[in-house]
Amino acid sequence: MLILGLETSCDETGVALYDTDRGLLAHALFSQVDIHVEYGGVVPELASRDHVRKTLPLLEQVLAEAGCSAADIDGVAYTAGPGLVGALMVGATLARALAWGWGVPALGVHHMEGHLLAPMLEAERPEFPFVALLVSGGHTQLVRVDGIGQYRLLGESLDDAAGEAFDKAAKMLGLPYPGGPHIARLAERGDPARFDFPRPMVNRPGLDFSFSGLKTYTLNTVNDCREAAAGLTEQDRCDIARAFEEAVVATLVIKCRRALRQEHLDTLVMAGGVSANRNLRATLERALAKEHARVFYPAPEFCTDNGAMIAYAGAQRLLAGQVDDEESRVRPRWPMAELPPLSRAAHGAGG
Repeated sequence: MLILGLETSCDETGVALYDTDRGLLAHALFSQVDIHVEYGGVVPELASRDHVRKTLPLLEQVLAEAGCSAADIDGVAYTAGPGLVGALMVGATLARALAWGWGVPALGVHHMEGHLLAPMLEAERPEFPFVALLVSGGHTQLVRVDGIGQYRLLGESLDDAAGEAFDKAAKMLGLPYPGGPHIARLAERGDPARFDFPRPMVNRPGLDFSFSGLKTYTLNTVNDCREAAAGLTEQDRCDIARAFEEAVVATLVIKCRRALRQEHLDTLVMAGGVSANRNLRATLERALAKEHARVFYPAPEFCTDNGAMIAYAGAQRLLAGQVDDEESRVRPRWPMAELPPLSRAAHGAGG
């Protein structure tokens, strides 16, 4: 079964072809970072317009790379939410029109389920059940996963998500959007002993997160450095970036270990844009190895939004017989707990 996947939830246009027998055949991604960087964040109207311009050319590119034609496609999967409503509507409208024209089913996919299942695109895949750490855009969540569609929320951010905190801290340091990669590069040159930032909510029971206090602490540190030296030096910026990144990483690692113990599991899946952070990956691997647990994550190219994860997630549900009805709509807000489960027989399909 050959599935076309379209991802247009925010500021990246992703297109991919996934075959349930042969795996991922081709994928292409266009990032709108250069469009939004001057505004310090995503401008929804500009995002929607660029998806309109880029989706069809990327589709033609992917078909050519895979050596396929429209006649070979058996279904179309697209991101139906959560995300920016205008951007979602671009992908949904195109996907449903293509599916109707080709006489194949279409299915709206949950963006975060796509991230959660992205590690399944790798040669070595996790087995159910596991705990998933989802750190993408405005989401930071810990979820128990017993199968596709069998999700139980264990904890989430009560205010800023980790990705949002990275962007805001970067802005304080005069770094461009998106902030995560720029913070990580500065942190490599930072002195780990100079600042000790708090690890928010780690001394409280439970698995929820809060990064707003860390954001405030970072701002206060930036202001203190400016006052002490009549300006922020390059080393100040590196040291603050290092302390900030260490605090976020330590917080995520502590909560992940706590979640695995609580659920009596030994497998963690980490997905989403922040999961590409090398410090986070290395620290998690070291921490979990001590407890004889393992962590799985996607290849870096599939950590950010991409069409491959949507094609894969859509393929699993299309194989199970799920299709859009005539009233299907995009959903800017969409709890994963509302997704229907797949039967166990369907979990291995397309593997």
